[in-house]
Amino acid sequence: MAVTALAVTASPASAAPGDTVNMCASALTPDGWVDVQWWNSGGCGSGFTPNMKQIKDLRGYPVGTQVNACASTWPPAGWTITSTYYSSGCRYSAVPSFNPNTWTLKRTS
Repeated sequence: MAVTALAVTASPASAAPGDTVNMCASALTPDGWVDVQWWNSGGCGSGFTPNMKQIKDLRGYPVGTQVNACASTWPPAGWTITSTYYSSGCRYSAVPSFNPNTWTLKRTS
């Protein structure tokens, strides 16, 4: 008997709060979403600059929710930056740096 595995990912148009989607860095992060991780992928081209990102849907979270997000996109409306720090998973540049590149965001409205 053959078993077939099927990977299903949510599209930004039909996602629920907290859903994640992987996409090439050349695509813009949709409104209401944030970047949460960066890496290199042969499927998105070549080079030393991270070219793949994981994005997370922040729409629909209740006020008071906190999430961590890469500083490569601005927080959506209603979210406030409460702290900044460095994370190796948020290196979105080919030039390494230990400068803060990650935010803790809080839903405020």
